[in-house]
Amino acid sequence: MALQLYNSLAREKQIFEPINPDDIRVYACGPTVYNYAHIGNARMAVVFDLLVRVLRHLYPQVTYVSNITDVDDKIMAAARDSGEPINAITEKYTRIYNEDMAALGVSAPDIQPHATTHIGEMIDLIEKLVERDHAYAADGHVLFNVPSYPAYGGLSGRSRDEQIAGARVEVASYKKDAADFVLWKPSSEDEPGWESPWGRGRPGWHIECSAMAEKHLGLPFDIHGGGADLKFPHHENEIAQSCCAHGELHDQGGFARYWVHNGFVTVDGEKMSKSLGNFKLAHDLIEDFPGEALRLTLLSAHYRQPLDWSEDKIQQNKKTLDRLYKTVKDLADVADAPDATLGDEFLQALCDDLNTPKALSVLSALAKKAQETRAPQDKAALLQAGALLGVLQSDPDEWLGYAKGGASGDHSDIDALVAARHQAKQDKDWAKADALRDELSALNVVVEDTPEGPKWRFNA
Repeated sequence: MALQLYNSLAREKQIFEPINPDDIRVYACGPTVYNYAHIGNARMAVVFDLLVRVLRHLYPQVTYVSNITDVDDKIMAAARDSGEPINAITEKYTRIYNEDMAALGVSAPDIQPHATTHIGEMIDLIEKLVERDHAYAADGHVLFNVPSYPAYGGLSGRSRDEQIAGARVEVASYKKDAADFVLWKPSSEDEPGWESPWGRGRPGWHIECSAMAEKHLGLPFDIHGGGADLKFPHHENEIAQSCCAHGELHDQGGFARYWVHNGFVTVDGEKMSKSLGNFKLAHDLIEDFPGEALRLTLLSAHYRQPLDWSEDKIQQNKKTLDRLYKTVKDLADVADAPDATLGDEFLQALCDDLNTPKALSVLSALAKKAQETRAPQDKAALLQAGALLGVLQSDPDEWLGYAKGGASGDHSDIDALVAARHQAKQDKDWAKADALRDELSALNVVVEDTPEGPKWRFNA
């Protein structure tokens, strides 16, 4: 089955044709670790996790690299504000980021390179750019000369004026061109720095990913991407640096063949902003909602479209998962089908540029069919589809609350109330049954009347 992806570089949906079908190579820009990740960062991680899952279903080998930026002016500012050493901050927020993403069902990348351990590769890349007259040293800095690369702007489609405005370029006397950007900058004694041919300093942000991607994936590789906000200037600059360093002036695919970008996350229709008080941190949301409900919410809109975040939307997706888990629980006595294969319709939806709204519709249909037929093949199709999406990975009893109300602990008081309500219904004493139901609801208990008798669980 052919995978189609919207290639930002070509501005169209294309059939994915790997460079080497035996090893698909993917790179996604990871976090700058100076604070907690917001839900927009989490959307990128979940989208690329899904993309890698689909690729692994289709191909025998996938190498997924997603970096950690652990040298940056924002990190230095956080260290000054907190009084903590830089490495303490970066180690803390790297750990938290990885834990938070794991709670959203995101598998760890195969390789998670840190910028500070690749300084040598960055210096080598900058030297190549200087030798080829695409970069120059000035006043302790090394800058990429944007006019030396005629294809600059090809990814974002920005005009020359838009490039300068969009990059928020620093006006500096040592720049040859207003759009030129920093590859290396000097460091003072109290700032992190490394020795280089241009003096003690540290890398610019853009050169980091170019160097780490080349080191771990080789050039060109198959897929690069991240959030839409990275398209310009970060990804535009990565293409320029890497293509120019290797003489690929006329082939922007000389760095990465396909570019995948996920859309922005808004909150109740407004852009996320600390000043508006609507900045949603993944770390906080995980405290209040199950990780799978957050993941499903992030996948509920097509990845290229904006996603408007709201608590109502999370609750809707939580209810969807409740229904699916109830189906899985009801199918507990249905035999497994180890030789079953994933349904074509579900896979076709994901192979159509990760069309998750369509895939979720198919998932609901699979659940309905499995419930009706109780056939092992249909049960397997539901579970396999859930696994590919990264949902239905919990124990149904635990998700639905039965485990809490089962063997663990003494719940004889609840058992007595449930039995009394059942007897009241048998006696057609509806007022008493309703009163007992309200009493159980106050204890956060849900009672389900089944042919085998009432069953209760704590409300998940």
